[in-house]
Amino acid sequence: MESSSFLYSPLTLRGLTLNNRLFMAPMCQYSAVDGLVQPWHRRHYAERAVGGVGLVIVEATAVQPCGRISPQDLGLWNDAQTEAFRPLVDDAHAAGTKIGVQIAHAGRKASTYAWGPKSGAVPPEDGGWTVVSTGTAPFDPTYPVPVALTHEQILAVIADFAATAQRAVAAGFDTVEIHGAHGYLIHQFLSPLTNKRTDQWGGTAENRFRLAIEVTRAIRKVLPSTMPLMIRLSATDWMDGGWDVDQTVALLNILKTEGVDFADISSGGAVPGAKMTIGPGYQVPLAARVKRETGLLVGTVGLITETTQAESILASGDADVILMGRQLLRDPYYPLRQAPADHRNVPQQYKRAF
Repeated sequence: MESSSFLYSPLTLRGLTLNNRLFMAPMCQYSAVDGLVQPWHRRHYAERAVGGVGLVIVEATAVQPCGRISPQDLGLWNDAQTEAFRPLVDDAHAAGTKIGVQIAHAGRKASTYAWGPKSGAVPPEDGGWTVVSTGTAPFDPTYPVPVALTHEQILAVIADFAATAQRAVAAGFDTVEIHGAHGYLIHQFLSPLTNKRTDQWGGTAENRFRLAIEVTRAIRKVLPSTMPLMIRLSATDWMDGGWDVDQTVALLNILKTEGVDFADISSGGAVPGAKMTIGPGYQVPLAARVKRETGLLVGTVGLITETTQAESILASGDADVILMGRQLLRDPYYPLRQAPADHRNVPQQYKRAF
């Protein structure tokens, strides 16, 4: 008799069927060289694929060199990077797991130190660069001062998102996720706190939505019709006058018509000083409202660390997918260990352990 589990039941996104509803959230490793995949990345993602998640989502991968968060970020703006990704994708597929990539532009949060003794803006002598945004206000005084994007440069960003998506297809990825969260470039255009433009790219909600819509439209045109398109959004800035869940719902109802299949709901990151109460599952209500008011398949993330907690969220209908991050850093094999016996896809080499 088969066990009953919401978490370990299959899910179909467009033409892609996933073994279960536990996804690996994208988490930057800051270990690339010139945007290229390194041995660390192959080991890191292969271990989580063997560990049994339904979908691995590769960390924020830049669509332009100036869109990297740090000089050590992955990129997919050239063909050499495409070739470097292919073995990583093959590793995941060999483990029986699907794999996607989050494509991103950091905007004014680019050219920063990843970790170590230094923080804030990376100067040119350490490999830093000029950053771009909606305007010229830095994220905080320690971050680079951005240059406001021109209309022509915004069009180039849109084109580069689409070109990166094409390279993701060429590398063998099963899905693409647009990064529209955490204060990076698309979020910078969405939030009234960071978008003070007076042209067609700012001001009204329609204008602030425009970049996200145009990026989605351009990417959907270059993806195979069977490949799902995902987007990660911060559902709220946690600040008065900022981006909020009402606007998130309005945007996603538009993006659904443009071919988005799945919404990965997070929050915050647009501006420093946001006040939020963080606890287990603190972002679940945001995902639940998005799911209820858009009809999209929705994932929730944030301090979800127990299988009973994850099962309860899915059983309640508040989300369709659980994304785990740090829990999978601590224990790559958490999904296999927690899965009911009839849902375990254990490699032959490891079956003696289960």
